[in-house]
Amino acid sequence: MKTTAKRWTPLSIAALVLAFMTWWALGLAVLAYILWGGSIDDAVKHAVDRFRTPASGNSAFDDYKRETLARLEEEQKEFSNFMEQLRKSRDREEFESFMAASQESKKPLDKDTEDKSTFNVMTKPSEAAKA
Repeated sequence: MKTTAKRWTPLSIAALVLAFMTWWALGLAVLAYILWGGSIDDAVKHAVDRFRTPASGNSAFDDYKRETLARLEEEQKEFSNFMEQLRKSRDREEFESFMAASQESKKPLDKDTEDKSTFNVMTKPSEAAKA
């Protein structure tokens, strides 16, 4: 599943603006395509690849090439998902250590330290120096 940030690229925004400038219904269609998970970047990339890489004439090689590219794209998706999970777990660990540290700082002081600080606040500076 693509995140919202990955769908709203500069090309997607430009396509949306141009579509609305051309005809409002086309703009709504592009907006619906983007919101329901489509990526303008992927659509453009596939259209360009279709015209850029003609068939080699060898059907076995073309099949191998198509399968290899599909496998590499799948591995790239899996790797990006792995990296996202890694970032989430690192963020979770940092947050938990922060919460543990903040809980430790909220613990009450020992009785001796608490008594001395109360004594120093309640006495005059000259009396505190004598003590």
